[in-house]
Amino acid sequence: MNLEEYKGVYVFAQQVDNEISGIAFELLGKAKELAAPLNTDVTAVLIGSDVKGLADQLAEYGADKVIVVDDPELKEYRTEPYAHALASVINKYKPEIMLVGATAIGRDLGPTVSARVATGLTADCTVLEIGDFPLVAVPGKEDEQKHNQLLMTRPAFGGNTIATIACPNNRPQMATVRPGVMQKIDPIKGAKAVVEEFNPGFTPNNKYVTIKEVVKAVSDTVDIMDAKILVSGGRGVGSPENFKILEDLAAALGGTVSCSRAVVDAGWKPKDLQVGQTGKTVRPNVYFAIGISGAIQHVAGMEEADIIVAINKDEDAPIFDVADYGVVGDLNKIVPQLTESIKAAIAAK
Repeated sequence: MNLEEYKGVYVFAQQVDNEISGIAFELLGKAKELAAPLNTDVTAVLIGSDVKGLADQLAEYGADKVIVVDDPELKEYRTEPYAHALASVINKYKPEIMLVGATAIGRDLGPTVSARVATGLTADCTVLEIGDFPLVAVPGKEDEQKHNQLLMTRPAFGGNTIATIACPNNRPQMATVRPGVMQKIDPIKGAKAVVEEFNPGFTPNNKYVTIKEVVKAVSDTVDIMDAKILVSGGRGVGSPENFKILEDLAAALGGTVSCSRAVVDAGWKPKDLQVGQTGKTVRPNVYFAIGISGAIQHVAGMEEADIIVAINKDEDAPIFDVADYGVVGDLNKIVPQLTESIKAAIAAK
């Protein structure tokens, strides 16, 4: 493999029902950062049916070029045609870096494609940067240290340690990234990208599944990844019924209730509301951590909140290490008082 042939930072621009997913914009923002030290461009790969009209949106969020793979076989996501499409793009255009969102689609597509193009894949990354690998040169082997590598960092061993991984000998360097971890740039209104259409041809075979019916779940809850204020409860809340006091606080603030993994495991709340390494990564303006001890797995999903307020009866709880404001005490007394104070302050305006 001639590594010098591989150039550019590419992003799989996921779309569902001809609407670009937020993770695509987040990845384009990170791609712009990665492309700068490499002095290269950012390319979005848009796969679907009748999706060419979405290219301008990708340009506004940082894509210099958009490769559109448009075919009726790509109307709904299916592993085989989508993997064929993305692998064909990689084989033809030879990107140095390929980023995929760690969504339900991306977690299926990324590993399949990496196997087909014979490269490595680092999953569920939380940090991506360009640097040297090994991170510290081995004494006497300084000339073996490789520069301008994609350094992919992810939690390992259940979140108890952090691993930084590189793929120095194969291209592209591939990573899946959890939604909510990277930040999208402010849109550049009126930006245009070079649009190139590419179709490798699609011949259905015995690996093509047939979609008989698509049933869409209807939910009346707000996606916690979009919430500006989150009131999150942990095992310390005590019972599912006791979440009523958190719901009252969230209602007073115009926020949304979320929870820790322990709450989901106990069956108190659905997984859609879980924050953390095995849940969702959130970036609200204000995050209330109530009755949450602050295990590293949970902190990984909320530490980028603008303001973190912790309420816990254990003054040594790790959550206080990341909190901007901390209250030590009984949440059953503190939270209702806080709710009433907020209501009174709003009524006084």
